[in-house]
Amino acid sequence: MTTIHANTARDALARLESMIAMAGVDLPAKAARAQVASAIGVVVQSSRLSDGTRKLTSIHEITGMEGDAITMQEIFSFKQTGVGKEGAVQGYFAASGVRPRFWDRLLTRGIALPESLFEPVRRPV
Repeated sequence: MTTIHANTARDALARLESMIAMAGVDLPAKAARAQVASAIGVVVQSSRLSDGTRKLTSIHEITGMEGDAITMQEIFSFKQTGVGKEGAVQGYFAASGVRPRFWDRLLTRGIALPESLFEPVRRPV
């Protein structure tokens, strides 16, 4: 587990690739991306919202490589709907409707999440 300061999950992977390049390791960019794609399973993004609070805003699963690009899919996101009278951010969490590829690994480890968790419905904050 590590922390990377970035604006999006995709930006976090690009920054990680830049850090590898700055390390002086003689590794082609595609090989560095392949190493990142095989080593990282999930990117969890938190953001500071306009009211000063921090909230999980996105969960992406790294799904592998397609050509030279790391592929990922968003599993959950926070949808901001507005700002309350006292400045508090309002919104909800929503699943993207995509069941993650790591679902089977969870089951084999005894973690049985309901499939309805991944249905694209509003979940209260």
